[in-house]
Amino acid sequence: MRKVFLCIVIIFLPLYIFFKGVEFNAFNKNFYLNSYEKNQVEHITGMELDELEMITDNIFSYLKDNSQEEALNPYFNSKEIKHMEDVKTLFKWGFKIKNISLILSLIGIVGLFILDEGDRIAKGIFYGNFIWWTIILILFLLITMDFNKYFTYFHTIFFDNDLWLLDPKEDLLIQMLPEEFFISIFNRILLFFISTLAIIQLTSYIVMKKGKDFYGFISYIKRLFQQD
Repeated sequence: MRKVFLCIVIIFLPLYIFFKGVEFNAFNKNFYLNSYEKNQVEHITGMELDELEMITDNIFSYLKDNSQEEALNPYFNSKEIKHMEDVKTLFKWGFKIKNISLILSLIGIVGLFILDEGDRIAKGIFYGNFIWWTIILILFLLITMDFNKYFTYFHTIFFDNDLWLLDPKEDLLIQMLPEEFFISIFNRILLFFISTLAIIQLTSYIVMKKGKDFYGFISYIKRLFQQD
């Protein structure tokens, strides 16, 4: 059972961090507004920044399932809205995986403490994170070599239609969110994931090297409760 709990923590804690990073950046309105200015979206769309901000709020509300497609109708055509329906479904699954990953991570951590294996949490996270560093390195190299190629792979894997193939001359959605936007948000998600993972791994290393007193204290408290 110890190995099961340890594997759960190694797999699902970083997975939770990744999806939290996606959520944090995907709904960061300031990032969108800065992107609009950087990519000259006002000039391309002929819209003022205030109007683009309002549309962004409607997109956020729709993707969070706080509103229906009526919120998109004034701005987007039928093809764009159908694609947004697919994106919304993807986000729903992302929210579910994030929540499940958090619950499983907590179960794994609590389970290890109950089994008096608290010291293995730090070791497991520290060494297990090297697996994730390998995945990150491979992903970074692939994206750096040809972002458009692997961005296309992403769409063909997660969407079973070609609605995502929008026309930059006609479709507002791709005008607001060009390829440069997705490169930037990918980098931000990766930075969030890497920095959080590094902090957790560093903390795990410190606890692993100097945490014997802490784990002894936890074991002592546990024994007190068992005696009662």
